[in-house]
Amino acid sequence: MSRWSTTGTLGIMAGSGLWPPVPDPMLLPTLAVLAGFAALTWGADRFVLGAAATARNLGVPTLVIGLTVVGFGTSAPEILVSATAAWQGNTSLAIGNALGSNITNIALVLGATAVIMPLRVHSDVLRREFPVLMAITFFSLVLPSDGRLGRLDGVLLLAGLVVMLYWMVNLGLRARRSDPIRSEYAAELPVAIPPKIALFWLLVGLLVLLAGSRLLVWGAIEIALLLGVSDLIIGLTIVAIGTSLPELAASVISALRHEHDIAIGNIIGSNMYNLLAVLALPGLIHPDIFPPEVLMRDFPVMIVLTLGLFAVAYGFRGEGQINRYEGGALLTAFAGYQLLLFHSA
Repeated sequence: MSRWSTTGTLGIMAGSGLWPPVPDPMLLPTLAVLAGFAALTWGADRFVLGAAATARNLGVPTLVIGLTVVGFGTSAPEILVSATAAWQGNTSLAIGNALGSNITNIALVLGATAVIMPLRVHSDVLRREFPVLMAITFFSLVLPSDGRLGRLDGVLLLAGLVVMLYWMVNLGLRARRSDPIRSEYAAELPVAIPPKIALFWLLVGLLVLLAGSRLLVWGAIEIALLLGVSDLIIGLTIVAIGTSLPELAASVISALRHEHDIAIGNIIGSNMYNLLAVLALPGLIHPDIFPPEVLMRDFPVMIVLTLGLFAVAYGFRGEGQINRYEGGALLTAFAGYQLLLFHSA
């Protein structure tokens, strides 16, 4: 055998496999998704730190910061991922991210948090937010019910966001002295961070969020193509769970510190932003058909979970709470929903 044929044979075959080994096509997209998750989680934390410290340096009351800046910051991963996906023409992924994150926030995040530490609602501010969340949920359902998410829908959702922020600022100003959630936010928000350092972390957090969203969207789209499933399913599952990691970490830590109102308040605020800000972006950036299966499958699941949260946590006859059994029921519902998506895919 000639030298060429020997090296050629060795170069093609090694035992029963190929040599050099062909890399797994799923490897790079999976690494991109994991790196995106890590960047979004860390970036959201830095962004909230910088934004909250900047607001405090400007003299914004603690409760107003907690209700607006913190809520926006925990939804920053969803907002940037949705904007990135819509900019690339993947409207379904952006829609799946918005609704999937709300479902994940209630069923997985609050479910897991309540199993670890039963949650009790002491804040009157939260009791006022529950019906507003319900109104926003039904409002966001009505707009795309014609089968399309267009620019007018996006404008109306953003208008709803402005109204919600105005209401929350006034609510925070009225309740800033008496509501128990104020003391919880005061213990968590950064104190005495110089303005330059606060702005530095704000910009760093934003840049890392942008980079993480690009990585996550690219990896998620590649995985969808390789698995032969729709962008919508990937948005409802992998992307929604990943972008909800900041909420999961924040809620569990708050519950362990006995800051129950923050643990629940972060989820309520995040879900409001997801419906009004995150869902608005694909309509504004890349108007497209609203997937009919979302109206028939995912919206009803989100509404049922939101109603369930309202029923147990509002406290119609006293103090609202989510006990371990209810937390377990939420986790079971989340597992059932994932199984439904698996069969749909």
